[in-house]
Amino acid sequence: MEQFGTKPKDIEAARSARPVWPAIRRGLANRCPNCGEGKLFGAFLKPVDACAACGEEIHHHRADDLPPYLTIFIVGHIVVAGYLATDTWLVLESWQHLMIWIPLTIVMSLVLLQPLKGGVIGLQWALRMHGFGGTPDEAAFDFPLDKNSA
Repeated sequence: MEQFGTKPKDIEAARSARPVWPAIRRGLANRCPNCGEGKLFGAFLKPVDACAACGEEIHHHRADDLPPYLTIFIVGHIVVAGYLATDTWLVLESWQHLMIWIPLTIVMSLVLLQPLKGGVIGLQWALRMHGFGGTPDEAAFDFPLDKNSA
């Protein structure tokens, strides 16, 4: 299996395999994807620079837009399905729907955003993406391309 950020000839020399699902579960629990002991976040969405328990560097992650996208996707499906289900068996005014679904949307988004960001960081760590493999992203493109490939 080719890993992100490694040269094809370096795959055999890659260090020990990192299991993906345990790393994602540790991230979802807001714990270090390496050891599962240290805290992953120093503030609500600000990850620590390194794990306090094992010393694994976390500062070079690039979770960027995926956690908010996943949050919107999950919350949107739940809220729309809930609204449609509620609207079929209850007769509510528009303001009553707003009083139910807007606070629920805000609370669910705030509850899900940090664990989803942790899960994405865990995934990146397990796949050795964005510096978690020991080489920066730019080094992945430093090898010359085969002249016959064009």
